[in-house]
Amino acid sequence: MAKPINLNRARKERARKDAREAADRNAAFHGLTKAEKQRARAESDRVEKLHEEGRVEPEDGPGKQS
Repeated sequence: MAKPINLNRARKERARKDAREAADRNAAFHGLTKAEKQRARAESDRVEKLHEEGRVEPEDGPGKQS
């Protein structure tokens, strides 16, 4: 005689396995390595700094009328 199985447990295990596989696919498709994230963050900071350095403040304050 075959050993009975718990159908709820089998269903949950299958759902966990499917979710894990989907997460792995998404991580491979969308994910970046830590080094890539750091490089992108550094580049963004560098561009922001260059942009701020080029900003020119008007001599008259904003909202002043001549």
